[in-house]
Amino acid sequence: MLKNITLSAEKQLIHKAREKARREHTTLNETFRRWLQQYVSSDHNLKNYDVLMKSLSYANPGKSFTRDEMNER
Repeated sequence: MLKNITLSAEKQLIHKAREKARREHTTLNETFRRWLQQYVSSDHNLKNYDVLMKSLSYANPGKSFTRDEMNER
């Protein structure tokens, strides 16, 4: 179920945003819904990143590498 909300922004900014959405063959509403979904899932992604880093904490190269060693090909 979709729920309406009211946002405020400068008239010129809204106009430019609508023009950009039109060029991208979408609407300002759809663009906002996608942004809102990304916004709320960013916490979830951060938690996933933390879990991944924790699971890789066992990896230890045993030494610090010099800049040249890290860029060696």
